[in-house]
Amino acid sequence: MTISVVFRLVFLIATPHLSQDYYRFIWDGRLLLAGINPYLFTPTELLNIGTSSIQNSHLLFSGMGTLSATHHTNYPPINQLFFALASVFSGKSILGNIISLRLIIILADLGVLYFGRKLLRYLKLPEHRIFWYVLNPFIIIELTGNLHFEGVMLFFILASISFLILKKWIWAAVFLGISVSVKLLPLLFLPVFWQFLIKDIPADKSIPEKLKLVFKGNLKGFLKPIAFYALVLLTALIPFIPFLSQEFIPNFLGTIELWFQKFEFNASVYYIIRWIGFQDRGFNMIAEIGTILPKYIFAFIVLLAFLRKNNTLRDLFPAMLFAVSFYFLLATTVHPWYLATPLLLCIFTKYRFPIIWSGVVFLSYSAYGENTVDENLWLVAMEYLVVISYAVWEFNKTERAPI
Repeated sequence: MTISVVFRLVFLIATPHLSQDYYRFIWDGRLLLAGINPYLFTPTELLNIGTSSIQNSHLLFSGMGTLSATHHTNYPPINQLFFALASVFSGKSILGNIISLRLIIILADLGVLYFGRKLLRYLKLPEHRIFWYVLNPFIIIELTGNLHFEGVMLFFILASISFLILKKWIWAAVFLGISVSVKLLPLLFLPVFWQFLIKDIPADKSIPEKLKLVFKGNLKGFLKPIAFYALVLLTALIPFIPFLSQEFIPNFLGTIELWFQKFEFNASVYYIIRWIGFQDRGFNMIAEIGTILPKYIFAFIVLLAFLRKNNTLRDLFPAMLFAVSFYFLLATTVHPWYLATPLLLCIFTKYRFPIIWSGVVFLSYSAYGENTVDENLWLVAMEYLVVISYAVWEFNKTERAPI
């Protein structure tokens, strides 16, 4: 543990060089402290009308880049709370803001270490596996170094699962809801929790047999997951209440939509479909493709939730890993730091392809120029060829092997 903390403290006063996102984090946090709703205006709009109450506004604006400056924020409220908290302790200093954000992320990583070891112990797996995540150079660089909050989200997910195995499902739902309010990604996992939460419906029954039990009046087993989901969503939605306004919903949803219909980076299947679209129609079909791929992702996760056995923790982690991996396989944008989630989940399973991915994802860094992002698609193809080849080999080799 000491070594993991030391490696992170090396970055304590370093300025991130591989991401501009932290400028937006600081911007949003200072807006919130100034009493301005960060969801209502783009940085460009605020700068045009004047932001004298925001310290270093012009420096932050130029640092975040045109893409971020011209769009509304997409960071959920709990994430915004962390941004504001960092600003409280840093005053006017941008470096102070960076240090405060970094300390929050380091504390979250220590929480991941704590709950990760507990869950590995529960599964009777070697506790040292958690260091595949905590000491992974990719995690240290992307989370601690570049100030991405995936680790904070993962801390709340592991806390939720830890409470779930203790049968404290209310606290589990609350923590999972908080994780959604840090990053929206955990919404993907809600369907795969269904079987794990149903204890009064035999897990070895087929889907039709389970439905028959329900229609015969055995509803007791279904009340807990319904209540669990309701509490998760309620916990996730409550932090949004202070920000609600007529403009909030279209602004927030519009920005989320951009990730599927406008943005593209380090994709795999999408890039193949995009190439086919160019050959067939002669233009980039991302707007159309971006509305279709989420439907396949949703269908896959539903099938995964109901057709695969997920009623034990040993089965639940692989289901979560498959869900998020399939999502990234079809996503139009896969930034390197996104891989923190499959990397952490894999240590509780018999699959190791996310570890390989965390190594070859560095190939995507070649796209980062001084002022532009220009991808080398041959390197992207190499990245995914390595990962997918290893994953296929691993599935064939380990599907029947003990965990």
